[in-house]
Amino acid sequence: MFLPRQTGLWRYSIFYLIVLSIFFFSTYGFANWVTALRSDVGTAVFNWEKQIPLWPWTIIPYWSIDLFYGFAILLARTKLELNNLVKRLFTAQFICIIAFLLWPLMFSFQRPILDGYFGMLFDILMGFDKPYNQAPSLHITLLVILWAFYVQHLKGWLRYFLHLWFSLIGISVLTTWQHHFLDVPLGALTGAICVWLWPADRMSIFYKPIYPKQWRWATLYFVNMVISVIIAYWLGGWALWLLWLSAALAIATLSYGIIGANGFQKQKSGQFEPVVGGLLLPYRCIMRINSQLWTRGQPAFNHVVDNLYIGKLPTKRLFTLHPFAAVIDLCAELAVPVLKTHYTLIPVLDMTVPSIEDCKKGVQAIDAARHDGDILVCCALGYSRSATIVLAWLLVRGFANNVEQAIAILKKARPHVVINDKHLNVLNQWERLINEK
Repeated sequence: MFLPRQTGLWRYSIFYLIVLSIFFFSTYGFANWVTALRSDVGTAVFNWEKQIPLWPWTIIPYWSIDLFYGFAILLARTKLELNNLVKRLFTAQFICIIAFLLWPLMFSFQRPILDGYFGMLFDILMGFDKPYNQAPSLHITLLVILWAFYVQHLKGWLRYFLHLWFSLIGISVLTTWQHHFLDVPLGALTGAICVWLWPADRMSIFYKPIYPKQWRWATLYFVNMVISVIIAYWLGGWALWLLWLSAALAIATLSYGIIGANGFQKQKSGQFEPVVGGLLLPYRCIMRINSQLWTRGQPAFNHVVDNLYIGKLPTKRLFTLHPFAAVIDLCAELAVPVLKTHYTLIPVLDMTVPSIEDCKKGVQAIDAARHDGDILVCCALGYSRSATIVLAWLLVRGFANNVEQAIAILKKARPHVVINDKHLNVLNQWERLINEK
């Protein structure tokens, strides 16, 4: 349930609620007005959508999002949480309004006249909501943002009720004949992007330090993103789902080219925020398959020295067989199951080399858990990123006199580890730092 609010937060909540309300209705109405004056407004509808029924009663869940919108702003517990929510809502409105103006669409079905209580609610809605402002659905965009907000506060049956009711809200945009189907996934994608832009556990991805650029991989992901967009546009229909992959590849491109490992927003628990995890799902599936192929037939982990092990990301089954006391995770792109153990995340991009700072954090994490039991240092494959941290620890704790000896120890334990010139450069720097002390 919702925890006590930060003192003095009410005035900020009321202020933001007023400002957002004015911003919402003024920009939404402006986009409707501009589009109504145009003669080039098209529609995007699939033939099968004619089978979608009109369920007048779903106007109730459709309208209810307004209450969830307002209460979310009033229920935010801290100023940081409130600011984060407001940024997401402002960003959603901005992106959708720009899309409405650049790519105007209208709803093409003629809704019959409805009477009674439901008919009244439809009449009120159509008093300000014209059949424009279609893609992406702002309703769905806001739904995703609000879903991400409420789900972190509710537990038990209230969370199940939230999922049920918010699912009804999502369905209602179709069964009230307010939107065509294409608007829905585009709205969900827009909402997910807004959540990604303003992460819950940090101010913004844009406030992070500049990371070394990985132009080779950024270019590769960018090219594949462009190819998937072209195929989706060219084939249309069900191929439009490739835009989901395109969005995930766009985040991979930004992560490798600008943001760094934090672009994937893996949480300190080893999980992804559900919305961000869903946004990245196509990419994560590809990386998971890649991990399974490269480690097929190989042990999940290997013993190195003392109680230190190296391997790929743990699974629940692995922990049943070998309950490690501590896990140190170098993988930025894949989640780990909820582990009842000491867990440390040091996110590093795949196919890149941990920095000196990453090595320091890794060594500290190993030392902190050294007397608690067996320790697993892992990444997607357990071949490279995790190997660098293990080698750094072997050097600093005197198990090897130099980098070559450390590599020999590690390769005896796990023969498939990969140490290239870039890894050697970091390890040689690390060795010099040790010798200077």
